[in-house]
Amino acid sequence: MNLTLNLISFLGIFALCFVAWLGSEDRRALPVKVILWGIALQLVIGLLVFQVPITRELIVGLGNLFNALIDAADAGARFLFGDLIVPKLGEPVGPGAAGRWITRALQNPYVAVPGDRLGSNFLDLGYIFAFRALPQVIFFSAIVSLLYRLNIIQPIVKLFAVIFRATLGISGAESLSGAANIFVGIESAIAVKPFLAEMTRSELCAILASCFGSIASTVLGLYASYLRGTFPNITAHMMSASILTIPACFVIAKILVPEKGKPKTLGTIPEEVEDETKEKPSPMDSLILGALDGVNMATGIAAVLIAIIGLVALLNNMFSSLAGLSQSSFGPWQVIGNLFSLVTLNNIFGALFLPLTWLTGVSLNPAEIWQASVLIGQRVLQTSIPPYIELARLNSQQLISDRAMLIISYVLCGFAHIPSYGIFVGGLATLVPSRRNEISSLGWISLWAATLATLMTGCIAGVFFFGDSASILGK
Repeated sequence: MNLTLNLISFLGIFALCFVAWLGSEDRRALPVKVILWGIALQLVIGLLVFQVPITRELIVGLGNLFNALIDAADAGARFLFGDLIVPKLGEPVGPGAAGRWITRALQNPYVAVPGDRLGSNFLDLGYIFAFRALPQVIFFSAIVSLLYRLNIIQPIVKLFAVIFRATLGISGAESLSGAANIFVGIESAIAVKPFLAEMTRSELCAILASCFGSIASTVLGLYASYLRGTFPNITAHMMSASILTIPACFVIAKILVPEKGKPKTLGTIPEEVEDETKEKPSPMDSLILGALDGVNMATGIAAVLIAIIGLVALLNNMFSSLAGLSQSSFGPWQVIGNLFSLVTLNNIFGALFLPLTWLTGVSLNPAEIWQASVLIGQRVLQTSIPPYIELARLNSQQLISDRAMLIISYVLCGFAHIPSYGIFVGGLATLVPSRRNEISSLGWISLWAATLATLMTGCIAGVFFFGDSASILGK
């Protein structure tokens, strides 16, 4: 047990606030109440999640419920693609050795057996993503839509909204939208649509930051599926990360864009206004419509990954070509070539995020800090999916410590990446076209706020991890 790392994580919470303050629109308007109560709220939640047995077991139980939903999504995918493509974990199926190899390739960790003609180098995680992860997005989208139609989620959202408003002293509209982000994405802004036109600049920034910083339930299963094999409690921790990130987003957003006006919904939680002229869909219609929305989401995720990862590969190939100049007989070209032999997009963003990654208390090992920084920096361009896949590989091969895996899992749990900019900024601007320009200018600030907020949730995980992997990770 190394208490030094826990202390670094604790001090990192305040250091991240200082980093945000350096970029504040008004450094003299420091939101002390939001900062203190926001950090206190995160620490209380972190204590309940990590160190209080009763609440920890409750959250693990909720995580197991989500795991059951993930398994149900696999059943739907298995009906379409068959046992060979989507096998039941732990049950060898399929024709001959090839089928058995595929089955074991989908599990973590992969263990070779006599007779294998393919090794671990042939594990195709993109294959797993296409046939197992994307169907989960569709299924979770359908379930969330159904739960909203049955008015099961709304009371939970309102409870969180009341807690956020009472403790942080922010407006009711911000609180309601932020609380809804625990379950949905940009749809959370629809609940406060009547108030968007008259919101202050600080309120808009906070709403956007909570969109970027949290994850919707529709993709929780997608992220969790990569680490379930060696991190059994990952689903429960992603649920807690979703909750923790909301107050963190409010803290950082209010530092970057301090509140200078008087919000219209200050002191009250607005009620979501329903259009009485619009006929409500039946529960089955809601399920089907949610599934269709999930199809669009899954297609969009796949399209973005193809485009972004392809672009990253293209840029890295350009760097590799320049690195080839090191073989030149001309001295200056050799210098340029030697320089670009170390330059890749992953290394660039890893270097940029190195100080912030160290603040999370992820490790004292320089190599592991760098490894964590590369994964966290990778999210900026490539979304959270490629770094989660890489984290799963490192974890399955025991190339990363439990502490680093936990903290990185929390930091990556969000939409704080450039590909989401158009979704959230465009979606909010569509709801209130009169403020499109201001929303666009706040988009990058909000993205930066969410990035710092997710790092703050990593700090919270680091504060309360004392090496008790069996109880926290479920190993």
